Amino acid sequence: METLNALEEHLKDRPLAMQNCLSNCRECHQICSLLIEHCLNLGGKHAEPDHIKMLMDCAQICQTAADFMIRNSDFHAGICDECAIICDACADDCEALDPEDAMMKACIEVCRVCATSCEQMTTMQ
Repeated sequence: METLNALEEHLKDRPLAMQNCLSNCRECHQICSLLIEHCLNLGGKHAEPDHIKMLMDCAQICQTAADFMIRNSDFHAGICDECAIICDACADDCEALDPEDAMMKACIEVCRVCATSCEQMTTMQ
């Protein structure tokens, strides 16, 4: 726990927009990862390979974007640009598949928020 507190303290020096984006990327990674299991358990159209790959892609790019922001990489803006594109695509995919499922709704919302915050990062250097 002490290590986590030290990390959070270090990140307080970052711009608020970056702190928010980092938090949004972490949350999006988590919801997409959880949704994979949920969709596989539901089966049928929810478990189609293209949908599962989309969730995996979104989870991975969010984790990657968070990693780039944590280390304040000079390349974070480009990664966040791609992250915004993939998060929007993931939200669209979930919305088209089953917008009434509670987990899908949560994923759609989190992906949209993450996409918006990542778009803001594209102008930060």
